[in-house]
Amino acid sequence: MWAGFVVFVLVMLALDLFVFGGNKAHKVKVKEAAIWSGVWVSLALLFNFGLWWYLNGTVGREIADQKALEFFSGYLIEKALSVDNVFVFLLIFTAFQVPQQYQRRVLLYGVLGAIVMRAIMIMAGAWVVSEFSWVLYVFGAFLLITGLRMLVAVDAKPDVENNPVLKLARRYLKVADGDHGERFVVVKNGVRYVTPLFLVLLLIEATDLVFAVDSIPAIFAITTDPFIVFTSNLFAILGLRALYFLLVDVADRFHLLKYGLAMVLAFIGAKMLIMPWYHLPVQASLMVVAFLIASSCFASVWVTRQKK
Repeated sequence: MWAGFVVFVLVMLALDLFVFGGNKAHKVKVKEAAIWSGVWVSLALLFNFGLWWYLNGTVGREIADQKALEFFSGYLIEKALSVDNVFVFLLIFTAFQVPQQYQRRVLLYGVLGAIVMRAIMIMAGAWVVSEFSWVLYVFGAFLLITGLRMLVAVDAKPDVENNPVLKLARRYLKVADGDHGERFVVVKNGVRYVTPLFLVLLLIEATDLVFAVDSIPAIFAITTDPFIVFTSNLFAILGLRALYFLLVDVADRFHLLKYGLAMVLAFIGAKMLIMPWYHLPVQASLMVVAFLIASSCFASVWVTRQKK
């Protein structure tokens, strides 16, 4: 199953790069983004059905139902938390004035880097949890504090120009001025320079690393099965680029969604902390998370509609 999923990911990335023009600069329209979002969500649901069908025939209906529900819950949480990435990505692209036709290539390489980072973090997290079960309570406290902090500072915008990663890159790398299209590296007079677009890519990767610190512990609250954690996480990441271009023009209409995401993190953290006394079923967790996300989306649309 591990080998099959890794092959599937590699094949999809190869198709995106060399068949569907993922490595070529062009402006992604809403229709294209909607189609690709539908494709990735459909593939995730088909994978979940295939996982259920396989387990149902090998280990029984009860385990199959449990694992399929864990995957769907984890996927929903990761998909919801990835929306927060979209807001930050939009802020970074706006700060650097990156044309939309170049954003697709940056996000493609950002996704490739995110897959590698997530795989390492998930494997490390699964090993730590299996060896030291008390780490789950550390994860719970961290998520609860993070969720409460997000509620307090939900409207605060990150200072892109003073980002430590950006400062470090400008200190040790030679940065070429001006517009160099979609290239990350250029050569001038025999000297290799990185372009401002490369700095944007570094910020995208750093941003995903920060979000992974929140999202990976969150899914361990649903399941400690590394295969479920890995697959649900990667399906959310693979659909992130399409989700960005789908929401980029209407991101301001979902400004209250951050409150919902903060409450999701706080809820999951609290769920992990009370595990010694009460184990909340996966079905109940799924219903709470879905309600928080749906209600914050509805409230966002309603408030913006009233303002108009």
